[in-house]
Amino acid sequence: MLTDNIKSTFKDAAQKLTGNRKRGFMAKVTEDYFDSSARIAETVLGWNRSCVQLGLHERRTGIVCVDNYQARGRHKSVEVLPNLEADIRSLVDAQSQADPKFKSTFLYARISARAVREALVSQKGYEDSKLPSRQTLGEILNRLGYRLKKHKKPSH
Repeated sequence: MLTDNIKSTFKDAAQKLTGNRKRGFMAKVTEDYFDSSARIAETVLGWNRSCVQLGLHERRTGIVCVDNYQARGRHKSVEVLPNLEADIRSLVDAQSQADPKFKSTFLYARISARAVREALVSQKGYEDSKLPSRQTLGEILNRLGYRLKKHKKPSH
């Protein structure tokens, strides 16, 4: 029924659309060429069946579903733990010093990100599993204006 050229055109057009426009296009093609069967559209064109079904429902009812892309993904640690930055500052301020030559505005912390993480658990009562990784804590410290000095290995 459909040539390979037409199939590739449909796939290309669907790929260039997003959200409800994409679902509407997929639903229209499914209605016109596949007797409103999302399963056949999935088999022939490789489209996601549930996406096609949603598009068919949207066309039938006239109600368009709103995509909430902002709610997807992992949220930043400072959003999930609102007091984290203040607690980090309270721990690190006692362990920091200004650049001795005043070449930069950064404060140099004499504490490692790993030690900050351990102090957050032991002194501030955070759960270990809820805290970000050591590397993420290092990035938060950098963003707050602290620079971590590498620990010098003791010479033997």
